[in-house]
Amino acid sequence: MNFVSAVDVLVIGIPLAYAFLVGVYGRSFFGGSQRADRLQTPTLFTVVLLHVLYILLRTAAFDHAPVTTVFEIMTMLAACIAISYTYIEIRTKTTSTGFFILLLAFIFQLISSLFIKDLVTIDPILRSKLLGFHVSSALLGYTAVSLSAVYGLLYLLLYHEIKSFRLGVIYSRIPTLETLEKMSHKAEVLGFIMLSVAITVGLVWLPQAFESFSYLDPKLIGTFIIWTLYAGALGAKRALGWQGRKTMILSLIAFGFVVLSMTVINVYWTGFHSFH
Repeated sequence: MNFVSAVDVLVIGIPLAYAFLVGVYGRSFFGGSQRADRLQTPTLFTVVLLHVLYILLRTAAFDHAPVTTVFEIMTMLAACIAISYTYIEIRTKTTSTGFFILLLAFIFQLISSLFIKDLVTIDPILRSKLLGFHVSSALLGYTAVSLSAVYGLLYLLLYHEIKSFRLGVIYSRIPTLETLEKMSHKAEVLGFIMLSVAITVGLVWLPQAFESFSYLDPKLIGTFIIWTLYAGALGAKRALGWQGRKTMILSLIAFGFVVLSMTVINVYWTGFHSFH
């Protein structure tokens, strides 16, 4: 079986694998199945490895990383969500939020598999391996900080319920405040590391790829501001001993700048990041 044939099989197989994975986590979360509990992490590892294999095979088959179209980006986002969640689950040994996070990965991958096309002819600049690494690390970084914000929001919701003495569905289903804070922090650290990698690779590759490269590009400035905010947040936690509700609010503020960067700046100031 050649690379293209393997890709064609995995295009169908990957969303099916995610559907099974989400089913396992859902059975554990809603049904309390001990068998599902045991299957969760091994199934997660298997699906993530299959997805990484799919991305590598797709890159080899078409001689470019799958970062050139919306539907290629969607499979990368699905992989980044699954990888980020896997890291958090390993570090915290907590599986109770997996159903909701992995459901999002399944949705992205399903849409990607339904509409993705096999592109052979593309702009030569998009075949750069450094571009693939730059985009992949940036997507993983943004995904991780997004998960950090999700866990931060869950923390604040649970905190509000506890303070209001209304221990309802949120309290009974999600992890403790301490665990949510730990999950948010682990995701934030992963995001910061991957954004650091993306910035470093970008600064190496972009001057080589674009004659009109400028360090004043709005998207580059926006990314550096986001990196600085997260560096400050992590530094405050370590140096000033910040923890709890204060750090969750700080994480959400930083995530607000991520949303701003990925919407307003992308729409109105693309600079050399536009390949059209």
